[in-house]
Amino acid sequence: MNGMNGIAEIGFLQLTAAYVFLIILLVITRRQGTAKEKEIIISSLRMTVQLVLVGYALVYILELNHLLLSLGILLFMETFAVKNIYSRVKVDINAKLRRVIIFSMLTGTVTTLLYFLLVVINISPWYEARYFIPIAGMIIGNSMTAVSLGTERLISGIKAKRDLIEGALMLGATPSQATKSVVNDAFTAAVMPTINSMVGMGIVFLPGMMTGQILSGVSPLTAIKYQITIMLGILGSVSLTVFFLVGFGYKTFFNERAQLVERGEQ
Repeated sequence: MNGMNGIAEIGFLQLTAAYVFLIILLVITRRQGTAKEKEIIISSLRMTVQLVLVGYALVYILELNHLLLSLGILLFMETFAVKNIYSRVKVDINAKLRRVIIFSMLTGTVTTLLYFLLVVINISPWYEARYFIPIAGMIIGNSMTAVSLGTERLISGIKAKRDLIEGALMLGATPSQATKSVVNDAFTAAVMPTINSMVGMGIVFLPGMMTGQILSGVSPLTAIKYQITIMLGILGSVSLTVFFLVGFGYKTFFNERAQLVERGEQ
């Protein structure tokens, strides 16, 4: 059934029918004997409840369109992202590195977001919730994943190459020189998923934002322009956050005498 502007409306029955795909997965999971049924059901319920609540909240937020509300939501997303990074990384994160993660996320994502809103799409006011919130979500979400990967690779790399790093320090290398290969590996590991997703975009798959715009009646050419700018914005944010992470993060493993410290001393 078509609604306004020729957009196909999804009614309650159609929405319910989509859960057939969940039932298919549950049947396959039970048949395979993987015992993941409970986890799948809980995840699906959480997704449904969270999205419904967010949908109703966004109706109010978009109508109000207030600066403080947009900034408050940005702060909430940043806080959630940082906590998610701490929980995702499977190795211990020292207190100094935790502060570096906060600095990297805030500096990289906020810089990219403001540039995107003020220069790339040039909206007024720049905090208009219809643009501010979804763009901030995409930038912060992708940066969160990249920083998680970079943090884990940085910590595990320094731990695995501890002897080589200490040997280089004894030969007169600076901490920056001694950890250069680890820092480069961490940076590459963190940004490559974003670059790889760009390679197949448009041919192998259509991104979610572009697909949503097309389904809502936007011209494919307009949707493509938005998708290109968004992906470049995400790439910029990922690059900046990871650059700050590895650039300042390796220093947290050394003391003021440029000695590699034990984990308990950090």
